[in-house]
Amino acid sequence: MNKYAKLLLICFSSISALLFANCSLAGGQHEIPAVIADFDYYDTSGEARDQVGQHAARMQAFVGILRDSLAAEGTYKILSMNCPESPCSAGSMDPNDFIQTAQQSGARLLIYGGVHKMSTLVQWCKVHVVDLESEKLLLDRTFSFRGDTDMAFRRAAKFIVQTLEDVMPRT
Repeated sequence: MNKYAKLLLICFSSISALLFANCSLAGGQHEIPAVIADFDYYDTSGEARDQVGQHAARMQAFVGILRDSLAAEGTYKILSMNCPESPCSAGSMDPNDFIQTAQQSGARLLIYGGVHKMSTLVQWCKVHVVDLESEKLLLDRTFSFRGDTDMAFRRAAKFIVQTLEDVMPRT
């Protein structure tokens, strides 16, 4: 075998090995297990009419958007928390029990928070992301949004998903 044939064989072998390694890595990636707890809702606006039912439905849809959007991305496997009572939220449980329940779900990441309706127009949403394996807080952020409508909650949830995608680990 001449010198050029050997060089060509070495190059071909190296390229094949690199391509095979990249295919194996791409096929071997696993979705990161994450759990998104129910979010708490606090209304201190003082409005006269009872909106508890509307707010509960909006919060359920809000958290549903977070779960569905992150699951659709393919990087995260969204798991369920098996809480003894509903809602399964940080505000409704003892903090140690809340963390333990998230860990028992098999999740690496825990996303939780709450919305505070301050007035008819202004709402604040606090979002936390915790890496349960490393015990590190990855996100502690407050978002504000205007309005108390289904559309306002959808827009806020979609914006928050973008932030979550930016801060959550991909491997």
